[in-house]
Amino acid sequence: MQTWISTRRSLRFAGIWLGALLLLTTGGKGQPAGAPETLQGDLTIFHAGSLSIPMRMMTDIFEAEHPRVKVYLEAAGSRLCARKICELGRKCDLFASADYTVIDQLLIPEFATWNIPLVTNEMVLAYHNASRYSDQINSDNWYRILQRDDVVYGRSDPDSDPCGYRSVLAIQLAEQFYEQPGLTATLLAKDREAIRPRETHLLALLEVGQIDYLFIYRSVAWQHGLEILSLPPEIDLGAPEHEAFYATASVEILGRKPGTTITKRGQAMLYGVTIPTDPPHPVLAEAFLHFLLDPEGGLRILAEQGQASAVPTPTTTWSQLPPQLRRYALPPGGNQD
Repeated sequence: MQTWISTRRSLRFAGIWLGALLLLTTGGKGQPAGAPETLQGDLTIFHAGSLSIPMRMMTDIFEAEHPRVKVYLEAAGSRLCARKICELGRKCDLFASADYTVIDQLLIPEFATWNIPLVTNEMVLAYHNASRYSDQINSDNWYRILQRDDVVYGRSDPDSDPCGYRSVLAIQLAEQFYEQPGLTATLLAKDREAIRPRETHLLALLEVGQIDYLFIYRSVAWQHGLEILSLPPEIDLGAPEHEAFYATASVEILGRKPGTTITKRGQAMLYGVTIPTDPPHPVLAEAFLHFLLDPEGGLRILAEQGQASAVPTPTTTWSQLPPQLRRYALPPGGNQD
């Protein structure tokens, strides 16, 4: 079974990197790579763990187009990334978060001034064929299987990672959707030893059989060749038409300052990106951001890796956006005119 899983993963990664190679040969925009070079220096990007694979692909292309630029990627839970900036004083040139509200709530206005919505995603249950009851689980009984004593499921830490609080929100929504009073308390009290700082840390536990299932983003599960159990759209936090129902779920997580909390209400997933205040290399940061937001560049890679573009989407920080970036977003009313 492990051989089958490894083979499937190898084939998936071969396809991923073939796509990157094709983009490299076209410069990411349908033009030959190797244009006269003007950019140089080091570029540091903090980003959500769920963006790791597409970010590495983008970095390979950007560095090939700009040979005197070196991009350093630092992946972590989005809230941990933000805390590196606002609490530890770490500097980065770009920050891409799995939840755009992390930027709004932890960085704006002191450490950033604007926020561009980036891509979407949805929650799923990931597993492989060696997972207990994998031949029985479906969208009608998954919550019952997770409650079984011989089944272990994993989720990430809500205080560190948006996938963590989204897992809790999905469970709360499932309690209502399936009309199962007490489901949230039961599942949140179970398998707490399988909680990790970010969702990608759980992949190894699934691979070696320490857990049977995990709550994770569809894009990450697909990228790693895992089996995917889709959740109803009323639960998966991926359907804007269900925003009103999503908002009936909420979870308390750590706030901006020690001893404070933030109430996170359910909403359709939306990633976000910003250039923090006073980045070490502002010219490089903006150049990479333009590439990231290019429909034939970064957005194309993200879409191919399972994360559909949300560009342009309204942002409450429209008035703070530099004029050259406004084409990537919309004002709160959704109309640029």
